[in-house]
Amino acid sequence: MKVLVLGAGVIGTTSAWYLAKLGHEVTVIDRQPAPGLETSFANAGQVSPGYSSPWASPALPRLALKWMLQHNASPLVIRKRFDLAMFRFIQQVLKNCNAHAYSVNKSRMLRVADYSRDCLDTLREEIGLTYDDRQRGLIHLFRTDKQLDKARQDMKLLAESNIEHQLLTVPQILAREPGLTHAQGLLKAGLYLPGDQSGDAHIFTQRLAKRAEALGVKFLYNTTIKGLDATVDEVVSVRTSAGHFRAESYIVSMGSYSPLLLKPLGLRLPIYPVKGYSLTIPLTDETHAPLSTVNDESYKVAITRLGNRIRVGGTAELAGYSQRLSPDRRAGLELSFSELFGGGDLASAKYWTGLRPCTPDGTPIIGAAPGFKNLWLNTGHGTLGWTMACGSGRLIADLVHGRKTDIPALDLTLGRYTP
Repeated sequence: MKVLVLGAGVIGTTSAWYLAKLGHEVTVIDRQPAPGLETSFANAGQVSPGYSSPWASPALPRLALKWMLQHNASPLVIRKRFDLAMFRFIQQVLKNCNAHAYSVNKSRMLRVADYSRDCLDTLREEIGLTYDDRQRGLIHLFRTDKQLDKARQDMKLLAESNIEHQLLTVPQILAREPGLTHAQGLLKAGLYLPGDQSGDAHIFTQRLAKRAEALGVKFLYNTTIKGLDATVDEVVSVRTSAGHFRAESYIVSMGSYSPLLLKPLGLRLPIYPVKGYSLTIPLTDETHAPLSTVNDESYKVAITRLGNRIRVGGTAELAGYSQRLSPDRRAGLELSFSELFGGGDLASAKYWTGLRPCTPDGTPIIGAAPGFKNLWLNTGHGTLGWTMACGSGRLIADLVHGRKTDIPALDLTLGRYTP
């Protein structure tokens, strides 16, 4: 079958890989000059099934009010603007801020993320791919008793989903991450997730794209996707800056831009571009640097070791499609890193921002597009695109191929938003 994949980020590239492995003729189209240059470029670097949690939680409304009164270190920023899409997104998020919805949404996210980690493990072993990767787990750091109490609630869901985890004392944290020694007075405890990993998503995407090309996948770069031509129930072509392209099946993996592409077809995807920031810091002192990856619950910041670099990522900013680099957000990332570690050259750090395609319930949209027999969706992964990439790519490939998926996928489709 001839398949067009729209988007060459980590989601589109893994989709293409698994489709090619099943014998399909695959072409990937992207406006960038190479794969993985947008949201996949400089994310936090964590492959974190155990940290797969929806932003929408019972505590979010209270926390959001608190964060909005903060300045530099606020994990959440809502820019003042008239934006109906943002207002709808916030409204839908608030509808999910209850205990039942949180449990359902987290369980779905854990299912996809855990499966994806297993797919990544298999892929890495099969083709020997390296990407500044480490398989040393993740430690979620808590600085207050309230954070620790919430962690105990999350641990129940982890146990129900058979996700291995362990609550660590401060000495146990330091045994695994000795670079935190000078910050031990700030810490109460930590949640250790041994199955979590880290790695550079951009390097992974570029190297996997090369392997996919060897399987016959064609990548059309510097090609802007302008729209989809469709009949009542079928897509017939993709309009691009390089002309029309036709296939038997079409997969939309365009992240935050997926809703803009599909709106003319009458498909409304509840995806909003939530802006995130990162610093990539040259390593200067091994003794004050992470060995693997940690999350700072107080600032909602992730700090990850990537070879001789340290990646610091965080912040959720609602500002439409703006990609302006805010000096205030940089200060917040630097504060968390300096308090906990400090073994890097902040003055030489590369500052980056990207748009995360977030759904109100935190779960990606994977499956057939309603009303169209040859249109498929693999998008809306939010902050967990890297974590869920391989599993999502494998799922969509199996669905397009018409074979049974390894995990339940019916509740991952756009149909879950239908009343």
